Amino acid sequence: MSRDHLLVIDQGTTSTRVVVFDAGLRPCAQTQVEVAPMLSRPGRVEHDAAAIVGSLGPLASEALVVAGVKPSDVAAVGITNQRETIVVWDRADGRPIAPAIVWQDRRTSKFCERHKADEAWLSARTGLVLDPYFSATKLAWLLDHVEGARARTETGAIAAGTIDSFLIWNLTGGRTHATDVTNASRTLLMDLSQACWDDELCSFFRVPKSILPRIMPSAGVFGMTRGLDWLPDGVPIAGVAGDQQASLAGQGCLAAGEAKCTYGTGAFLLVHTGGEPRVSRQGLITTRAASDGDSPQYALEGSVFVAGAAVQWFRDGLKAVGAAHEIDRLCLDANPNSEVVFVPALTGLGAPHWNPEARGTIFGLTRATTVADLARAVLDGVAYQVADLIEAMAADLGASPRALRVDGGMARSDPFLQFQADLLDQMIARSPQAESTALGAALLAGVGIGLWPSLAHAAALLPSDGQAFEPNIDSVRREQLIARWRRSIQSVNKHYE
Repeated sequence: MSRDHLLVIDQGTTSTRVVVFDAGLRPCAQTQVEVAPMLSRPGRVEHDAAAIVGSLGPLASEALVVAGVKPSDVAAVGITNQRETIVVWDRADGRPIAPAIVWQDRRTSKFCERHKADEAWLSARTGLVLDPYFSATKLAWLLDHVEGARARTETGAIAAGTIDSFLIWNLTGGRTHATDVTNASRTLLMDLSQACWDDELCSFFRVPKSILPRIMPSAGVFGMTRGLDWLPDGVPIAGVAGDQQASLAGQGCLAAGEAKCTYGTGAFLLVHTGGEPRVSRQGLITTRAASDGDSPQYALEGSVFVAGAAVQWFRDGLKAVGAAHEIDRLCLDANPNSEVVFVPALTGLGAPHWNPEARGTIFGLTRATTVADLARAVLDGVAYQVADLIEAMAADLGASPRALRVDGGMARSDPFLQFQADLLDQMIARSPQAESTALGAALLAGVGIGLWPSLAHAAALLPSDGQAFEPNIDSVRREQLIARWRRSIQSVNKHYE
C-alpha cells in the first residue's frame, strides 16, 4: 500500500474524532471519544487540553487498525478544531498551565462591556465584534489570573494558541508553533487583510506577540510528526483549519455566494465571499476562509452559540429523552397548533443579536403543553436563529445565498431540516457525509502535500448526492411563525439588556 491515506484529527467542543480517508476522499474508518466540558460555575466553560492530546494516540491507532492502514502508509495529517478556545502551555514540557478556556465561556463579558466604545476600530481591523466568544480576552484573562503567567511571557517560558496550535506543538515534539489563517482570524489579534498579528491589537488586549504562533495558509506543510508512538517521525501535518472553515471546504463551497450551515454544538452559517472581505451591517462577522496559498479568501459568518447543545440540555438537563435522536420521534407528537417558543440562549445570543447576557427562555406555556411540544420548540428554536442569520446575510449581500448545504449532528434530523426549509422558503441540501469538517481537513491536507494541485481539483472528488428538503408551508403560516419568534427574541433582548 502506498502512502496515500490521510489521517484527520477533528477536535471539537464535545468530542474528538480521528478519521482515515483514502486518496479519493472516501472515509475508511472513524473513532471518537466524548470530551466533557468542565462547568466550574455559571458562564465558565473549560477543557482539559492535556487529556485531549492524550486521547489522540489510542484513537488514531484504533482508526488505522479498522481501516487496515499501517501508520507508515499515512501520507499526511490534517487538523480541524473548535475555534476561539485558547490554551497556554509550558514550552519545556508542553503541559498547559491552566485549563483551556472554551469559546462558549463568558467570563470576560464585563471587559467587553467596558470597552464597547472601542468596538468600531476593532471590527474594522479584525472583521469581528468585541465579544467574549473570541480568543483575545480569554488569553488576557489567563495571563492575569494564573500565578506567574505574565512574568513567564517575558522569559519566553510559555506559548499560547488555539487548539490547533497546541495539537501541532505536541504532534511535532515541540518543534512547531504555528496556526492557520482561519483560526488566527478568530482571535481579535490578527489584522484581517494582512494576516499578521497586529501590534496595536496585541497592545490593547495586553497579549505579547512573542507567545503567539506563526500564521500559515490552511493548506501546506506546518511541520513533521516527531516522538509519537502511534505515527512514525516525518509525517507532514499539511492541512489545518478551524472547524467551520474546514466544513465550508468540505461542502465544496469555494466560490462567492456558496453557503453552508453546520449544526454542531452551535450552528455556524458561512457564505463564501471570494477574494474580497465584505463588511457586515447586520451583526455578522467577516472571517478568513481556507486557502491554499497567498491569495486571501473570505467569508461572512453568523454564529448561533447553542444548537446541538440545546438537544443535549433537553436530554441531560431535563432528562426528557434517553438519547439525543429520540427527540425526533417525540416532536412528531407535538400539537401542530402549539404556540410554545424556546429561545435557546443558554450561553447568551450570538449573531446577529450579540447579547452575552441573554438566557434561555420559554414562551407560550399552558396547562395543555406537553413534553412533545417542548421537544418541537427546542428543534424549532435553532431553526429560527439560523433564519435570522440568513436574513442578515441577504441584507448584507443584496441577495440570499445561492444554495444552502447543511451538515453536523442536528442535520441528521429530518423533522428539523424540514422545518428549517419551511422557515427559509428555500431548498436545503443535506451533505451525504453528516460531518464535513473532517472531510475539509482531509481535502486541505491532500492539497498541502500535492496529492491534488488545488482545492478546486480536490473538491471535484466530493460526493454530491445528498438529500434535499423542499419547503411545504404557505406564506401566511410562515409569516405567523416568524412574527411569533420575533416577539419572543425581542422580549429576551429587552429583558437582558
